[in-house]
Amino acid sequence: MKIDMHCHSYYSNDGISSPKALLIAAKKKGLNGIALTDHNTVKGWREAQETADKIGLILIPGEEIKIKENNETIGEILAYFINKEINPQGKSIEDIIKEIKDQNGIAIIAHPYHWKKPFKKLEEYKNIVDGIEVFNSRSQSKKGNTDSLLFAEKNNLIMTAGSDSHTIAEIGSSYIETEAETINDFKKEILGKRIKIFRKQTPFLMQISSPIAKILHLLGKPK
Repeated sequence: MKIDMHCHSYYSNDGISSPKALLIAAKKKGLNGIALTDHNTVKGWREAQETADKIGLILIPGEEIKIKENNETIGEILAYFINKEINPQGKSIEDIIKEIKDQNGIAIIAHPYHWKKPFKKLEEYKNIVDGIEVFNSRSQSKKGNTDSLLFAEKNNLIMTAGSDSHTIAEIGSSYIETEAETINDFKKEILGKRIKIFRKQTPFLMQISSPIAKILHLLGKPK
């Protein structure tokens, strides 16, 4: 089973594509599914699940949650296998991790060595999360991804990977693969650290889609 573990639809303020379009693109590229991880929202879940059911793909319900301390952003957490939205406002990272765990979810630090907005307290919080996104196709440099992998290996953490796609063109740039045939078994394989990683860096010019998307959202598009 091949799943791209980090995908954004136009329910993120820097995404362009609909959840439906993301899943259709994933199928065309030979994936078995995606994790929909929009920024601080789960509004795309319903459309995504309906599409996934219709075309025979797996949807991992997720959310990318921005973590703040004293009004300063310290990084982002990917919440997987959750069943309802987690609002981070006024909450500590400990509170947010607890909410993820209370929903039987998996908490993964997103792109810890992001070139612009890294996870600033990696050592401090490494023992309360489940794992690290060790390869991100668009938000980390080659060195950043290598450092993420080494950090996860050193600390015996769960590893995930994803395209961090904000357009359909990026879907499947990176993904994880397991021997699982069901979503429940897929989760067990992640927790058991029995995964393979396919990795490919997104061309830098393709990443300009995010600022373009933000402008479109300000203009009331692309929804």
